[in-house]
Amino acid sequence: MALPDGHVGLIWPRSGLAVKHSIDCGAGVIDANYRGEVKILLFNHSDDDFTIEPGDRIAQLLIQKVETVNFTPVDNLEETARNQAGFGSTGSK
Repeated sequence: MALPDGHVGLIWPRSGLAVKHSIDCGAGVIDANYRGEVKILLFNHSDDDFTIEPGDRIAQLLIQKVETVNFTPVDNLEETARNQAGFGSTGSK
């Protein structure tokens, strides 16, 4: 598989496996310049065993356009209303 430049492939769970069997995916970003084997990291969030057979459809690939960003190192950042406040700091209860 060769993704177009400026795109990534995102590995997502199949909705049927997620809803019916609590099977989820993780670690799923494929860069456009990657040419190796694609492996799928699966999580079983249920207490029941789930068997996967060769040929089973276990995930789906979402191809998404991405921006290339060039970062500039700075000594200080401008202040914001939130600043360094962590989780739950947005005022919602």
